[in-house]
Amino acid sequence: MSRIVRFGNFEVDLAGGQLHKRGVRIGLREKSFQVLALLLERPGEVVTREELRRRLWPSDVFVDFDNNLNTSVARLREALGDQAEHPRFVETLPRHGYRFIAAVTERLPASGAPAAAPRIVVLPFLNLSGDPAQEYFSDAMTDEIITELAGLAPDALNVIARTTAMRYKGSRKDVTRIARELGVEYVVEGGVRRAEDRIALNVQLVRASDRMHVFAKRYQAAALTDIFRMQSCAARDIAANIGSEHIAGTMRATDNAGAMGRRPRTHNPAAYDEYLRGRSQMARVTPDAFARGRRHLEAAVSLDPGFALAYDGLAELYWYLAYFGFMPPREAFSTGVLYAIRTLEIDNSLGETHALLGLYHKLSYDWPEVEREMARALELSPTSPVVRERYAFNFLMPHARHEEAAAELELALAWDPQSVAIRSQLTVVLALGRHYQRAVDEARGILDIEPQAYWGHALLGGCLRDQGLFDEAIAAYRTALELSGGASSMMGWLGLCLALAGHTSEARTMLDQLAERAAQSYVPPTSLAWIHLGLGEIDSAFEWLDRAVEGRDQFMMPIKGYSFFDPIRSDPRFAALLRSMRLDG
Repeated sequence: MSRIVRFGNFEVDLAGGQLHKRGVRIGLREKSFQVLALLLERPGEVVTREELRRRLWPSDVFVDFDNNLNTSVARLREALGDQAEHPRFVETLPRHGYRFIAAVTERLPASGAPAAAPRIVVLPFLNLSGDPAQEYFSDAMTDEIITELAGLAPDALNVIARTTAMRYKGSRKDVTRIARELGVEYVVEGGVRRAEDRIALNVQLVRASDRMHVFAKRYQAAALTDIFRMQSCAARDIAANIGSEHIAGTMRATDNAGAMGRRPRTHNPAAYDEYLRGRSQMARVTPDAFARGRRHLEAAVSLDPGFALAYDGLAELYWYLAYFGFMPPREAFSTGVLYAIRTLEIDNSLGETHALLGLYHKLSYDWPEVEREMARALELSPTSPVVRERYAFNFLMPHARHEEAAAELELALAWDPQSVAIRSQLTVVLALGRHYQRAVDEARGILDIEPQAYWGHALLGGCLRDQGLFDEAIAAYRTALELSGGASSMMGWLGLCLALAGHTSEARTMLDQLAERAAQSYVPPTSLAWIHLGLGEIDSAFEWLDRAVEGRDQFMMPIKGYSFFDPIRSDPRFAALLRSMRLDG
């Protein structure tokens, strides 16, 4: 019987009396832990103060019950980063009791109930080819097996997403430690050897509790066209050897429904290879890498005009070009949206592409269409962390539904606990909701995973700025600017903070530099608007804010939540901005 309960980013070992957050143990005193355990036994139900007294302080123990219980609950909330006024986990019913209100993904099973769905991670496959140029191929095989596994029995098997799995590439951590960090019961390891068109895949399934090799097998494909069959067989063998009847039953139901092999692919080996190379380049998130990725993906669709995933890759690439300020958003939209539409013309069942199309509708401020595409995406791919984060950050957040957005992002992190992108978005929505300490904790968590992530330093700077800690915020922004290579967006955020802190001369110098740069290349209009606003030059700020809305500058999407907009919210021109973005409802 499982004694592990999970909610949000937390995992509770009820038998061991331990609380972890994303693999890191959180100190919690005994009585506070007992309160949590009692609440988790009956999530969504009220546990009265009298029940807690009887369980925690027997009648022969004399204590100041009310104060001791209040202190225990306060310490529990502190450990969870919860707030009594705006609870995410523990709700207080004054003078009556408490209720655990968050979604519990794995409850404590009652006697005879089935065990919770097992969790599994596929570690990056080793490149056994002896050729470093084949690294992209072994990474792609890891991604494909993860995708196959996740689609086999989504209700019966929890598969850690690729982003988190790839964090362990080259890691020397042993299986037990990785399993503990991720809260998984099974780990898949293996290697890929490619010689011309012949591919060999070695796979082994390890049970983390005792490091036992439950299953091992070697698969071979005589040609690249056989690779999809090989991937499907490997994934099904892995799932079957976990030994869960629930998984087996779900797989049988899927087979009976004829749902196998629906993931769109190509029969052209050269097109598939170009697609893998393109996706590998996109993961590097630099202008040069995006340019190389685009060439590979364009070659893929040229070789196979019916290759849906290659069109999806191009649609996503153009979205990122706009999002990171590498290309004017309106220009990126006009090209990228066509690729997204083409993808769904070929295969309308791709949930992540529906969510991506929703992102493109956001650029035209067509919120009903955004909501429609997101709803369809959630229907098709309810366990996809990509769909959850796109829905949270691109529909809920612009409408200032920050608590709902945070809950969706927490859920996405349950599948992808080390995703810097999802953590970054969670940091933003927490800060917009004025939960600054929690936002600071998330920003620092980003830097624990990826110290050189410039956006992590920028997010930390924003959280500190909103609390009036300008010296610390400026230091964080300077680091972000340096690590980004002088990105215009980072100059804008630093300039805003300098201006608010009273460093007028340096802020104005930065404003002049941005204006010169804007005359030569694309600069997000918000970068100049922020500094004018910080300097108190309200008329100039509104001129640039108007340009930002017209140009679909993505940094305008949190318009309802930015704290530094508070002094101008009563200005009629601010209401006009909301109307232009169709966010005035």
